[in-house]
Amino acid sequence: MKNPADFKPEHFLWHFESGVATITFNRPERKNPLTFESYAELRDTFRSLTDSDQVKAVVITGAGGNFCSGGDVHEIIGPLTEMDTAGLREFTTMTGDLIIAIMSCPQVVITAIDGVCVGAGAAIAMASDLRFGTASSKVAFLFVRVGLAGCDMGACSILPRIIGQGRAADLLYSGRVMDGAEAAHCGFFNRMHEPSDLASEAATFARRIADGPTLAHAMTKEMLVREWDMNAIDAVREEAIAQAKCMETQDFHRAYHAFVKKERPRFAGD
Repeated sequence: MKNPADFKPEHFLWHFESGVATITFNRPERKNPLTFESYAELRDTFRSLTDSDQVKAVVITGAGGNFCSGGDVHEIIGPLTEMDTAGLREFTTMTGDLIIAIMSCPQVVITAIDGVCVGAGAAIAMASDLRFGTASSKVAFLFVRVGLAGCDMGACSILPRIIGQGRAADLLYSGRVMDGAEAAHCGFFNRMHEPSDLASEAATFARRIADGPTLAHAMTKEMLVREWDMNAIDAVREEAIAQAKCMETQDFHRAYHAFVKKERPRFAGD
């Protein structure tokens, strides 16, 4: 992504300011469902962020008091029933690639969730680094309700790491709705806010990330994912390598000199 200020997606809103990109699902009349085209554009957008040194944090939210109602019943679910094996596999690979792109981009991704957050919307929230919610939010991994398995978009791997195996199994087998209080209690939501404060609180936190040592944040994000498959000893060794790389950055040197001068460091992301 060469110039994020000039980026104009077709299937969602995009706003870029002060290092923070905000993606807004914008089909409020249908509670912001996804289509084949919006899946693909989201995937490609997060892939392009890998090469962006201007976007330092991302907020994903929804318009009209809801986050995302998942795949559109008429524009996705219906057509899927008519597809052959190759077409179905192409679709499920694409949706999985969106999750991989969110988890692989170096930026910290924050979802601001109010109202409905179900199906693929819940999976996108799950793949984000942090989730801010409201008491009126409703989270559901409802794949089982349409005759599908809970193992969609990485849910059987990622969700248990956030809320634990037992709670994840409950949600994935039942497809039931988890309200905001439960989502906060089990750790799915990192923070809770009033609906009127949600957007501003997410933006404030994202700006704080953007003003921080973004290369170090990217390293933290990378290691949080990579260390899933490591034993503790290998993780310690890998973190030694990662931290040594961070010690070579100018931001590390800036922090030291600011500390000596009793000043607040001004990070530049290099």
